[in-house]
Amino acid sequence: MKRVGKPAFSLTGMVINNQSDEKHQLALKRKPDWLRAKVPGGDAYAKLRNILKENNLFTVCEEAGCPNMGECWARGVATIMILGDTCTRACGFCNVKTGRPPVLDRDEPRRVAASVRLMVEGAQLRHIVITSVNRDELPDGGAGIWAQTILLTHDACPGLSVEVLIPDFLGDMAALQMVIDARPEIMNHNLETVPRMYPAVRPQAKYDRSIGVLRRSKDEGLVTKTGIMVGIGEKDQEVLDLMDDLLARAETDILTIGQYLQPTRNHLPIDRWVHPDTFAMYKEEGLKRGFKVVESGPMVRSSYHADAQADELSGVDRSSYDRFSTLVEGAKQKRLS
Repeated sequence: MKRVGKPAFSLTGMVINNQSDEKHQLALKRKPDWLRAKVPGGDAYAKLRNILKENNLFTVCEEAGCPNMGECWARGVATIMILGDTCTRACGFCNVKTGRPPVLDRDEPRRVAASVRLMVEGAQLRHIVITSVNRDELPDGGAGIWAQTILLTHDACPGLSVEVLIPDFLGDMAALQMVIDARPEIMNHNLETVPRMYPAVRPQAKYDRSIGVLRRSKDEGLVTKTGIMVGIGEKDQEVLDLMDDLLARAETDILTIGQYLQPTRNHLPIDRWVHPDTFAMYKEEGLKRGFKVVESGPMVRSSYHADAQADELSGVDRSSYDRFSTLVEGAKQKRLS
């Protein structure tokens, strides 16, 4: 029988629209005890925030609502986001606002390099992570700005290692090559999830295209890195299968795995809270399969603890740091030689 009258439930509020402040959908799931982030504060936090604000720079920490922002900023570490704060894509997990970006800021590479220098001098920063929104409306996807930013940052801070978290440039290999030629110490491009989940999680991306970005970067002699979220609908076996595929097709060096956290009620719901023991299993399996470094834990994000100091770590974390440092130093020496 055809139903007449008001619908029992509407999906309208579940449509992603990061331009709107209005929130819809069901209540967010209660976090388990092992997921607790530190409240932002302290002198180092305030100092870093002022540097970024004075130079009109965006961070993915703020724009994506990263749960580690308080802890990282208190250590004087941030992941800078270039090419503006508006993304041309609407991924089901991401809290960065979507829409038509404003005019391209061609002075941004200079300001980023100057700001990083201030962070190096003021917070003894040794490793910086730079990421960006997708700029699919640009002929090169923003690759020219990317290359300038890396080169100017290296010029301003010769001893600093630069890690970049790049988009896929719509598969444009010429655009990708511009970034490769700037020789960042680490080339990161996140797969985000297992192939089956792409239509819901990354509807404007392609799994094979992302594998191609990592493969090309590896072939050009760069240290490569990728990351995925879990708890968004995948199965444990799919995570292990992704590891095998990633190593077979792209020989990626570093893998990060973290818990998906629904940023707003407009985004994809959390399917499950992955237990710390399962994250430990992912790490063990990843290292066994051949990744040089695997960071796996509920609060792990792409750049979380990328700057960690060796004397603050012990056991398995110290081992991960040592392997990470070896990769970075090798890349740095190759760039400087």
